[in-house]
Amino acid sequence: MGCFECCIKCLGGVPYASLVATILCFSGVALFCGCGHVALTGTMTILETYFSQVTSDHAMLTDVIQLMQYVIYGIASFFFLYGIILLAEGFYTTSAVKELHSEFKTTICGRCISGMFVFLTYILGVAWLGVFGFSAVPVFLFYNMWSTCATMSSTAANLTNIDSICVDVRQYGIIPWNATPGKVCGSTLGDICNTSEFYLSYHLYIIACAGAGATVIALLIYMMATTYNFAVLKFKSREDCCTKF
Repeated sequence: MGCFECCIKCLGGVPYASLVATILCFSGVALFCGCGHVALTGTMTILETYFSQVTSDHAMLTDVIQLMQYVIYGIASFFFLYGIILLAEGFYTTSAVKELHSEFKTTICGRCISGMFVFLTYILGVAWLGVFGFSAVPVFLFYNMWSTCATMSSTAANLTNIDSICVDVRQYGIIPWNATPGKVCGSTLGDICNTSEFYLSYHLYIIACAGAGATVIALLIYMMATTYNFAVLKFKSREDCCTKF
């Protein structure tokens, strides 16, 4: 066998679907975790400066945000390892399915591991659908605030009293109703929208939401690839059992 034929044989064992899913998963998780972490910090700065100036009013929110940031660290670490494991499993099962190497044989243990990955990837896909929906919530809140500021600055609005235009974050349940001041109006609201924290946090939340969506797509590709390989391996095991008799 020449060098060219050997390279073609090796390339035939590459799990391209798993490879694309791994790259997409790493990119999506990195965007979600990195941008989400920075956006949470900026959001906390805005709330403490303008909406809740008494520390005791947002003490629980501070703890929740810190907990979410620690969870982000755990998510990044877990999916880095899980993506590598799925890619390695994809290389093994693809070679076994295509029978490129005689030493790659299907066993009951191997099929059980493949089935476990199918089930676990399905669970993670459903969980990330929830994460994707949850990550859209801050985008919606920031968009409402941004659109209110855009209305105030619009010359076509013909507003006589901009102080009557307010944004009250207490209605979203972010801070308690007894928080001081709880809402901002008029020029103060316009100043918030012009701050770097607001601009950066708004766009980072959008990117984090897109990263969560990319991770969902990656897990869907993983699910299809692992399910296909598992089904083919199970079929081949039955075929081998039939040929023995």
